[in-house]
Amino acid sequence: MRDFTLQRYERLLRALEEAEYTFLPFGEYCVLKQSGKLPEKYVMMRHDVDKRPWFSVKMAELEALHGVKTSYYFRIGKESNQPECIKRIAQLGHEIGYHYEDMSLCKGDHEKAYEHFKNALEYFRQFYPVRTCCMHGAPMSKYDSRALWEKYNYRDLQLIGEPYYDVDFDHVFYLTDTGRCWDGFQFSLRDKVPQQEEWNKKGWHYHYTKEVIWAIEDMRLPKAVMITTHPQRWTDSKFAWWKELIMQNIKNMVKSVWRR
Repeated sequence: MRDFTLQRYERLLRALEEAEYTFLPFGEYCVLKQSGKLPEKYVMMRHDVDKRPWFSVKMAELEALHGVKTSYYFRIGKESNQPECIKRIAQLGHEIGYHYEDMSLCKGDHEKAYEHFKNALEYFRQFYPVRTCCMHGAPMSKYDSRALWEKYNYRDLQLIGEPYYDVDFDHVFYLTDTGRCWDGFQFSLRDKVPQQEEWNKKGWHYHYTKEVIWAIEDMRLPKAVMITTHPQRWTDSKFAWWKELIMQNIKNMVKSVWRR
């Protein structure tokens, strides 16, 4: 079976279900963490909708068939921001959040970026009562949009969480398909956490989705996990699958050069 297909993703969901992980949207994690009522074993499924939002709809529908609720973060640009997709995913019971990149869009101007952020947040709240946001890495930009919070506070906008600030990665293991693999931290510029080196020493690193599934089945995966996917990678269409594979390989090479 090819990796990064919806069939493979469904096997991942089933493995987590059979291992009795509780699925938590990120906003729910924030609430339970604050109240001290987090379950013993849980997984947060976070989806960054960078482009091809209809792929996200298919993933969301698959999750709904399993009774699973997750979090989908949309960018404001038209490659991600498609109202019919946002509405459909919200109707399925999933959390909608803002995948912000305002410092990149506003070329490092904090004031303009904050106004842009507020306007975008208000826009997305037409479709869902957005209460969490998540930074878009924007690897080709020199601006890290998290720098916005050096001057402002997202909690002033009735937001309760941002994963890179509000997840305790000393206690939550982080997996992301950045680079179209599960050990793509060597390609990532911003979608990574300092604990990665420690996890590597413990053997908590995987390349293929089947390796993640085996770790779940063998009870080697930690009991608290955040998993981030980019749904445009996950498709059963052979044409779209090969296109994404080729484009991601090129992107990984460019990012490797960019980091030097």
